[in-house]
Amino acid sequence: MNKKQRIQKIEKIAKKYFKKTNPCHDWTHVERVRKLALHIGQEEGADLEVLEIASLLHDIGRLEEEKHKGQKKCGIKLCHAVIGAEEAKNILKKYNFSADTFNNIIHCIQSHRFRGINKPKTLEAKILFDADKLDSIGAIGVARDFLFAGGPGSQTLYTGNEEKLAKNNKDYSYTKEDSAILEYEIKLKYVKNRILTSAGRQIAKDRHDFMKKFFQRFWQEVAGKK
Repeated sequence: MNKKQRIQKIEKIAKKYFKKTNPCHDWTHVERVRKLALHIGQEEGADLEVLEIASLLHDIGRLEEEKHKGQKKCGIKLCHAVIGAEEAKNILKKYNFSADTFNNIIHCIQSHRFRGINKPKTLEAKILFDADKLDSIGAIGVARDFLFAGGPGSQTLYTGNEEKLAKNNKDYSYTKEDSAILEYEIKLKYVKNRILTSAGRQIAKDRHDFMKKFFQRFWQEVAGKK
């Protein structure tokens, strides 16, 4: 079995994990991360096979985390990166990967999460981290932000207190104060500062600038100035 065939088989397996996931983290997200990772990987001289497989599998633990909304199970807070890495081990052991390749793919999955405790150490892990974060900003990021905020249980489009709330540095997830605007103030406006690769930072700057202009325009329209 050559590399292309191996990737195709893994892709087919990975797709099964996304039939019921939140649309913000569905298969289209995986496809975008895959394209970004390969683009950055080519610029940075990374192992593209590791990147492609890690991209396909990076969120396979997402559905299990969503079921519990990140709550604790058996005293341990669920993390899709950790869950996904363990599941990926079961998938990858069916194929003839070298130990270095196997371990690198698992590390990429374990360390891709924004708030995760595992930090990316290999070039490929840093690139996957960047690709995943880049998909949360720019035009796609704005669309995903409002898609998530407008889901079941959404409370408000905006409160007008987002900047003040953001300074409190609290978790407003699933509360009446939560909104797409608050997500921008708390997290999205700082994503560009977390990007790890040179090629990723170039993309991040452009996406950040677009996103910043969008939210500036948003408040101008709220104020009736545009």
